[in-house]
Amino acid sequence: MPRAAAAEGGAVAQAPASPAPAGGIVDAQRLVLVTGPSGAGRSTAIHALEDMGFEAIDNLPLSLVPRLLDGPPRPVPLALGLDVRNRDFSAANLIELIDSLTRNPAFLPEVLYLDCATEVLVRRYSETRRRHPLAGDIPPVEAITAERDLLAPVRDRADVLIDTTELSPHDLRAELAQSFDARGGPGLSVSLESFSYKRGVPRGLDFMFDCRFLANPHWEPSLRPLDGRDPAVQHYVTADPRFQPFFDKLRDLILYVLPAQVDEGKAHLTIGFGCTGGQHRSVTLVELMADDLAKKCWQVSKRHREIERRSRAPLPAAGAGAATLSGAYLGGSGKADPS
Repeated sequence: MPRAAAAEGGAVAQAPASPAPAGGIVDAQRLVLVTGPSGAGRSTAIHALEDMGFEAIDNLPLSLVPRLLDGPPRPVPLALGLDVRNRDFSAANLIELIDSLTRNPAFLPEVLYLDCATEVLVRRYSETRRRHPLAGDIPPVEAITAERDLLAPVRDRADVLIDTTELSPHDLRAELAQSFDARGGPGLSVSLESFSYKRGVPRGLDFMFDCRFLANPHWEPSLRPLDGRDPAVQHYVTADPRFQPFFDKLRDLILYVLPAQVDEGKAHLTIGFGCTGGQHRSVTLVELMADDLAKKCWQVSKRHREIERRSRAPLPAAGAGAATLSGAYLGGSGKADPS
């Protein structure tokens, strides 16, 4: 990918020169650069990383990053929140900084990009009555679109991309915990997610597999109220003669792909399994596949989107709860699901 040129009139922030180690190899400084559209959850992410043991600094101007990083490595990893509101911010300057850090063996940089659907960002700002930093005299939706266009080159460079459109602050913290652990170096975190095709494909999937050809427990009255975490449902689904060949080939494919993703430096991989209702077949696949991958020593997490939606308590009818939830993201999710 060609490197972006520096923005007009702006000095490009260069990482400090790598200090020469005095006998022995110095561990590289882990550094997470957190950015994304305003309202997508950057502040929530910074606080979550701080709770995980990172030294976290938000709203740091790009021009000050080299000074901060000058000197010996810190004993803890760093998380820097980078915001378009800073006067010296530009996508070109940030990409130049990323390139400079990547070339420097003293640093192990990762770009965490938090994204969110435009309509949800508009709702979050509307419910919290906060002004978008780029709004000026233009409508919020135009400011959000302009910011998204500004950050598009940075999004393409993200090592970890998390879409917060359907995530609560708690969900976001859980997603971050899968990819960032201050007690060790970065590795590949695998997320398996079940979903219903009727409700649409989740955002941010790297791979997606359709389970709708398997025998459907929905048509068994005794199994209908259960889900794929129940042994009776799993027994029904796995009894389909097509299940085992499908599962074996799918597991072999995933186990073949995972080491290649590690070689590419990928930190997080999300695999989706879909069926009609997201309750029986896809959940069964996620449960059984997660067990197999964990036995192979892969770091695996599970999420059952439709089960989570059904288990959520409804928001208060008065609407006050929705504004409170959005406020957690600005950060919060601003999301209310009727299901």
